[in-house]
Amino acid sequence: MNKSAGIPAAQWLAGQHDNMLALLADLVNIDSNSYDKAGVARVFRRLESFFSEHDLSITSHFVGDVEAAISVTVNAGSTVGQPVLLMGHCDTVFPAGEAARRPFRIQDGRAYGPGVADMKPGVVMNAFILAAAAQSPEVLPEITALFTCDEEIGSPLSKDIIVPFAQKARFAFNAEPGRPSGNVVTGRKGGVFFEMDIEGRAAHSGANFSEGISAISELAHKIVALDELTDIDQGVTVNVGLVSGGLSVNTSAPSAKASIDLRIFNLEQRESLVGSIRCICNKSFITGTLSKLDIKGEFRPFVPTAQSKQLFELYQSELNAIGHQAEGEFSGGCADSGVTSSLGVITLCGTGPVGGKFHTLDEYCEIDTIVPRGLAVLNTLTRLSEQQW
Repeated sequence: MNKSAGIPAAQWLAGQHDNMLALLADLVNIDSNSYDKAGVARVFRRLESFFSEHDLSITSHFVGDVEAAISVTVNAGSTVGQPVLLMGHCDTVFPAGEAARRPFRIQDGRAYGPGVADMKPGVVMNAFILAAAAQSPEVLPEITALFTCDEEIGSPLSKDIIVPFAQKARFAFNAEPGRPSGNVVTGRKGGVFFEMDIEGRAAHSGANFSEGISAISELAHKIVALDELTDIDQGVTVNVGLVSGGLSVNTSAPSAKASIDLRIFNLEQRESLVGSIRCICNKSFITGTLSKLDIKGEFRPFVPTAQSKQLFELYQSELNAIGHQAEGEFSGGCADSGVTSSLGVITLCGTGPVGGKFHTLDEYCEIDTIVPRGLAVLNTLTRLSEQQW
């Protein structure tokens, strides 16, 4: 690429509104549930095509035979500033066929469709920021964009890919959707997601009731104990969100299963609460039951620091300069920004285009925020070297 023939990154990006919407439409119209690795790979291929159009090559990152992430780096080895990581996930919570049922559409300044806020517009925004920087004649920091496959289920595959990228970066911008108010996210809870399996003993509930050991009854006792761990004032919540079990209505349940969601503010709470949940699992309220607990996914909390506040204030000033406003807010939701912040990377989250009603049929994106939010990130990263960190 002949960078000397390019135009300043912000000037180029400012003219990309229609192209950004076109790429967003393509991505929204691809089903990419977290468990649909082939669907996520189709999103990766569309991004690969976009980057190829801008003379940029992707690197695929595999976990076993699964393509868990792709990355693109521009200005590698730049001596200006310190490396920047742009983050985004390509998976959604919606099932196969949802894109055909609810394809991308625009109405009254809002875009609709599966993943249209969380977080395909953030993916598009990061892709265009990278393309803008790649063609610009300006001397900019090293910028890497990382696109992952499974954030909606706790990043079980992509987390180990994020870590080495974070260890090389000084700053991270996670393009989760901007809040409906326009705010960005300056702190998040952490989350641990468990699966508990309980084994009992089957018996006919009429003829041989006393021979049975109900795994469902054991689970009921455990749920009551788990609920008592919630402490709203301390920001701790424990939610048993899914339960299943039993064989038939007239059989003592030989097995039961529960999925448990733990949310915490900090890692100290994490250690204490995980221990308490394990104790409840290991305790047999009903003699003869056996239980097993597995951690299926986990997000570290995004704990605000003085430096992350400084990064937010720089971003805020750049957003204000182009006529948009944002405050910082705390979110009880989890995200991959917890990974970067826990490793000491100066992190800002919720930098994507503004949207709302995430994970619902009414999810939307404010299309007139796509370019401004991208410009705010781009202009912020060009000024990072001016600050004392």
